[in-house]
Amino acid sequence: MIDCGVGVRSLKKSFHNYGLQMQMVHNILITHDHADHVKSVGSISGDLRLPVYTTSEVHAGISRNWCVRRKIDHELARELVKNEEVQIGEFYVTPFTVPHDSSDCVGYSIRHDDICFTLVTDCGHITDEIAHYVSISNYLVIEANHEPGKLASGPYPLHLKERIGGPNGHLSNEACANTLVDNASPCLRHVWLCHLSDENNHPELAKKTIKSVLRDKGIIAGKDFMLDVLKRKTPSEVFNLI
Repeated sequence: MIDCGVGVRSLKKSFHNYGLQMQMVHNILITHDHADHVKSVGSISGDLRLPVYTTSEVHAGISRNWCVRRKIDHELARELVKNEEVQIGEFYVTPFTVPHDSSDCVGYSIRHDDICFTLVTDCGHITDEIAHYVSISNYLVIEANHEPGKLASGPYPLHLKERIGGPNGHLSNEACANTLVDNASPCLRHVWLCHLSDENNHPELAKKTIKSVLRDKGIIAGKDFMLDVLKRKTPSEVFNLI
């Protein structure tokens, strides 16, 4: 499991609706310490006795975060070092730096046999390091948070607009599209857009914008690779990647 930002009851209900059991989860990876990613990590980890993997800085941030009422048990905390691959169960996991205004933030490159899955979210801008992990991905979940025009004309106060659009904020639709243009390789099979803003984006707008940018560069979403938008508040369908 990557991140634990929804309530325990909601998570259990989602698992049940898909005929899954919480006991199928064996480990937890955390990207960063903002509440929408870690709200229930202590409860889920503690109830199921699941190890929680992330960097030392993120662990420290979770400990300070008042939104995480139940903290991670010390014996369940596991420390990761960025750009060092570690085997976790059947998977080989490499955390890498993602620029964001949290205590620390990482994306994950996860290998299983010859399959590589990458997650990049809450990302202010794309670095060479992130570009590398995108380029080796078969499956990619990547942030498409906002449309700059909607953000600029929207109701947020100026300081929040500057934070979201800044180098340690969130990735725009256009920035996401350009990341795919610059780094998608023939091995890329499927891309999912994630972390869309309710106020500053819309699923159809994000998909349309990104498909248009790709098409202008000769890349056809749906042909060269599949492109889908992940819902913000409801679970997606189940995808089998292995």
